Amino acid sequence: MNPRGIAATMFACTGLLVAACGSPPARRDTPPAVAIPERSAPPPPPANLDAIPDPVPRAEPRSARGNPVSYEVFGKRYHVLASSEGYKERGVASWYGPDFHARPTSSGEPYDMYAMTAAHKTLPIPAYARVTNLSNGRSVVVRINDRGPFVANRIIDLSYTAAHKLDMWRAGTAFVEVEVLTPGGPAGMVRDITPPATTSLTGPTLYLQVGAFGVADNAARLADRLRAAGIGNVGVTDPIGTPPLHRVRIGPISDVTTYDATAERVAKLGLTSHLATE
Repeated sequence: MNPRGIAATMFACTGLLVAACGSPPARRDTPPAVAIPERSAPPPPPANLDAIPDPVPRAEPRSARGNPVSYEVFGKRYHVLASSEGYKERGVASWYGPDFHARPTSSGEPYDMYAMTAAHKTLPIPAYARVTNLSNGRSVVVRINDRGPFVANRIIDLSYTAAHKLDMWRAGTAFVEVEVLTPGGPAGMVRDITPPATTSLTGPTLYLQVGAFGVADNAARLADRLRAAGIGNVGVTDPIGTPPLHRVRIGPISDVTTYDATAERVAKLGLTSHLATE
């Protein structure tokens, strides 16, 4: 099992955390100095993980646990969204498994590594989302009932089964798109949850976008700053979109290791970045 996939641990809500956030998440990523207590091994997996059905999004009340207005982990404050409507993002997914099987999630439900669930830092709990592996086009639907992952550049932590169905459990990470599916209508119907057809076996071309400017000179100055810092493959796109913007991008990015290293260098310059496609 790839150790990068086991990137979280439980923690107690100390008085300081209670004062800071009221109802902090039930798990967080493991600091190097904190050992995870030994636990019995989880039950063996079902015979056919691919046959485990994706959850069907349904209207559910907001969980009484795991939804503070904000909370703090490792000195960083996170603000839980008031609504998940229209939420979509691209970034890196990881997964968590045996060390947390049967432990309480942030919602209070026991974690089941063989269920189709996930952890997210800011989406309301519960929420449903389609997660698509951008490298192979595989897509699953998960129910978000936990908080995390609190590792740099990771946007979602998947259950073992979800990672298996996306063919990313061996690598431990993958570039993904996360799109919330919102129940709606009197019958609780949702948008079509059928996975979209795979159009490319190699996936889209990925970039690290550092800025977008209406003025070309501003984009050029940022690109020059990145190059002066020793960052290569910096480019500025022709104006696209409405309003037309010049996007400053680094890439293409071929793998998660390169993405992590480049994003870290950008962050040290005091700049933010996100994953983008052509």
